[in-house]
Amino acid sequence: MKYTRYGRTGKKVSVVGFGGMRFDITRPDEENAELVRYACSKGIDYFDTAPKYCNDKSEDIFGLAFKDMPGEFYVSTKAMPDSVNTVAKAREAVKRSMERMGVAKIHFFHVWCLRNMDHYHAAVRPGALYDGLVACREEGLIDHIVFSSHQTGSEIKEMLASGKFEGVTLGVNLLNFPFRWDGVQAAADAGCGVAAMNPLGGGMIPQHERELSFLASPGESPTEAALRFAISCPQITVALVGFSDKAHVDTACRQADAARSFTQAELEAIRQRLGESMNAMCTGCGYCRDCPQDIPIPAYMQVYNEKLMFGRTDEEMKRLFDRHRKWGILIGRRAEAGDCEECGRCEEACTQHLNIIERLKEIAAWEQALAP
Repeated sequence: MKYTRYGRTGKKVSVVGFGGMRFDITRPDEENAELVRYACSKGIDYFDTAPKYCNDKSEDIFGLAFKDMPGEFYVSTKAMPDSVNTVAKAREAVKRSMERMGVAKIHFFHVWCLRNMDHYHAAVRPGALYDGLVACREEGLIDHIVFSSHQTGSEIKEMLASGKFEGVTLGVNLLNFPFRWDGVQAAADAGCGVAAMNPLGGGMIPQHERELSFLASPGESPTEAALRFAISCPQITVALVGFSDKAHVDTACRQADAARSFTQAELEAIRQRLGESMNAMCTGCGYCRDCPQDIPIPAYMQVYNEKLMFGRTDEEMKRLFDRHRKWGILIGRRAEAGDCEECGRCEEACTQHLNIIERLKEIAAWEQALAP
């Protein structure tokens, strides 16, 4: 495993981090905790989570793992500025995460999911989340205040210029880097640590290796290429990979040991193959799942990605949705796209500002055409 300095914090972290958003929660918690310990044994020392990840199990799974995990490692978690909006609530959130994970401190605490500048200003207003985190840092409960965001490069630069943060977690990968790189570069130029979330495009790259073969060099798979990109870029400190089994850990660790950086010519060739639609793909974060109508929006958006990524025709999308409704990720749905009442809750929660309501309308038309 290779290690690099996280900005100016003085901490050296593994170039591969364990992203705690994609545990297989059909398995026992102890089995998932053993996966965390295995990752640690392979040299991974940066563990990222948040309340509510994996049906609110992620912090508890890490807590099980950390009980008997040897060596030094770093813990990252998060809090939303809308709900954790006072100094007292910030301290409660920090203490609650510490207790769930059984740690003496949180090394990297994120102001979570800043989607626009209003969210940033809400977080840093006097007496709100940021002030609470400063108080926690002074108390020794956390080491470093960082943030996560899907915003543009200019907004990332503006937030970092405040000097309030020591690092940032951004959604960037080999599919969307032409549209996200300004934010990464702004953070690197500011001397901050950069954690790359969704390095595999929310699972899209492993699921479509044949169609995305142009991402890879001879002798590697598109998944390996995507890992290599996130791991080897000098502007990226740590690539957060969501693991569900030991083989995935092994693959990422092999890339960490052997990864060579992409040349500018290689990146330009990939850039020429990528369309604007790649920036509009759903990454599968699941923040939109709280639908009042019980529509399985994350699943619908994952299937809709096929249109954006590969330019599927309406007829192809009808067949694709028919298959997923009968055999795939839409089995067991309690509501359909056509049940949307346009309340807007999903779009408000979406980290990428996707036009979910319009997509559901389009999907509803396809589904209606499937009706007998």
